[in-house]
Amino acid sequence: MTLKKLVNDLLGKKQTHVPTSEAEHLINFDLKILPAELSDLSTILELQKDCFISEAQSVDDYSIPPLTQDLTSIRQDHEKMTFLKGVINNRIIASVRGYVDSSTCFIGRLIVHQDFQNRGIGRKMMQAIEDRFADCDRYELFTGEKSSKNLYFYNKIGYKVFKREQLSDKLTLLFLEKHNKK
Repeated sequence: MTLKKLVNDLLGKKQTHVPTSEAEHLINFDLKILPAELSDLSTILELQKDCFISEAQSVDDYSIPPLTQDLTSIRQDHEKMTFLKGVINNRIIASVRGYVDSSTCFIGRLIVHQDFQNRGIGRKMMQAIEDRFADCDRYELFTGEKSSKNLYFYNKIGYKVFKREQLSDKLTLLFLEKHNKK
């Protein structure tokens, strides 16, 4: 579903053009960030696979964990981690997860539906997971070295690369951290 169609559905209109200001209004004021429930996991998993396909294409490796994860595995993650979902009009359009170990919050799999990217939702999701773990000393995450858009985004919100790990000829991960200013 495109952003235009979703906005039209939200507005109850059958118009072909949605002014950007209306779309922005809906996104900025109707986004709800909530704890994800067990019943949300199949939708989150589907969104995750849609979001990570471009990452797999960039490294020509379709066996990356976000694409191979199954429902059983994501349920196991849900038992150990805090999952947040971003919802607009009862539709999950974003998610992020995290857990704490030794005063570090490990953040993973920030995803935003492609029709809602570049509208501040990723930033809001990151702020929400950081707020959820506000007592941590630092936050840590990783992304692919070739993921220039992700690296730009994480740098913009205060994350800095501190480690590089080559997993294969095709895939190198960059680990980023941000110290909490409690």
